[in-house]
Amino acid sequence: MATVVSYTARPRRTLQALMLAFAVAIGVTAYALVGLGRFQELPDDLLQYGIGAVVLAVVLQLVVTWRAPYADPVILPIALLLNLIGIAVIASVDSAIGLYTSRTTSYADRQELWAVVGIVVCSLVLVGLRDHRILRRYTWIAAVCGAALLLLPMLPFIGSEINGSRIWIKVAGYSFQPAELAKIFFAVFFAGYLVSRRDTLALAGPKVLGIQFPRWADFGPILVAWAFSLAVLVVETDLGTSIMFFGLFVAMLYVATDRLSWLVIGAIMFVPPAIIAVTQVARVRTRLTCWLDPMSSENFDRCRQINNGLFGLANGGISGTGLGEGRPNVVSFAHSDFIYTVIAEEMGMIGAFAVLVLYLVLVERALRAAVGISDGFGTLLAGGLGFVLALQVFVVVGGITRVIPLTGLTLPFLASGGSSLVCNWIVVGILVRLSDAARRPAARQVPGLASSAPAAAPAASASTRAEGAR
Repeated sequence: MATVVSYTARPRRTLQALMLAFAVAIGVTAYALVGLGRFQELPDDLLQYGIGAVVLAVVLQLVVTWRAPYADPVILPIALLLNLIGIAVIASVDSAIGLYTSRTTSYADRQELWAVVGIVVCSLVLVGLRDHRILRRYTWIAAVCGAALLLLPMLPFIGSEINGSRIWIKVAGYSFQPAELAKIFFAVFFAGYLVSRRDTLALAGPKVLGIQFPRWADFGPILVAWAFSLAVLVVETDLGTSIMFFGLFVAMLYVATDRLSWLVIGAIMFVPPAIIAVTQVARVRTRLTCWLDPMSSENFDRCRQINNGLFGLANGGISGTGLGEGRPNVVSFAHSDFIYTVIAEEMGMIGAFAVLVLYLVLVERALRAAVGISDGFGTLLAGGLGFVLALQVFVVVGGITRVIPLTGLTLPFLASGGSSLVCNWIVVGILVRLSDAARRPAARQVPGLASSAPAAAPAASASTRAEGAR
């Protein structure tokens, strides 16, 4: 006779509370330093800002303790810290614009509002999504929703072109970037599709020159993903979103099949769209020119944004000019696309690398949840969401530092933008739920015991264990 015995796991909510408090302390201190650096006085709204940050941290702590007690204790503090640092840096941009150009901007105030909305939505995700496996039921619905969101800016009347890219929609005076929400739907779709086809994608199909190709029956969704990325690139002239979606699918294919050949196939499939973009899309061609030679006399004026960004990076040096003491008003879109330049200028190379380390730890925690979770769908979903965060950071920072051509993506949690911030908090909510499933105490069969297992720690079903083993 056998019975189920559960192991006692450590929820580590106290550690999370301490780290949230540490994140709030750093964020509020950074906000105060901006006022001291720019005007030699504390910001007038420092007390309200500090109280608001504390309230948000308490809300996150209570919701996770209630709904996801075994979640990773590091994910939420890092997300909150990045969000608060972003608000402080955006406030520095606002103050510099007001001081040096006599214009008034309120990017930081709006970012504070969107941070509240994002954290509330993240909490609702944790409360409403009790089991991540429910999302697998909506695999194809997620595909339709993602495709609709991605194509929405192409529609007349609501589609809006900003700075040469048609990736926005405007409704009742408010703008929204649907691609940010579409990446979540596509991650759910890719995870649901690949977990059911992983064996055929990994084993079936012809092999040519050592590369395993899929069967035509399995290649259809791959071609659709490729076609959507091509449509976004050509019609919406948005290189960054195109790279993000196709890169997400190829990366999840690799995680599902464990075959390096998929990365080769993905690279080969992306070459034709890249050639089309460089030869036919003027905006992409300009960005390639500014990547190769931005400071020549011929290109200096049209590459002024990237050049000013490079000057800001150089001005920061090792330790930076200090928060609130840089000149972010010189760089176009310093509050959004080029916010990493402001961080590097005012916090120096030390601060810039510290921010990258925070992203690295956040992605590592997502991958740790992917490894520890018991079902294949959860593994692919956690891995996909972690990868899309990593890819966004690489594309943005790589474009600013001229590692790759500049694209139009935003830096998660740091850059100004309501749609980006809210959607990234949704990603964090899903990752917290997945990490709770990965860390929740497992149960095992122990022969010879007659007592029954506690109801609070159910064993995984046989089908779930079999799927996780694959």
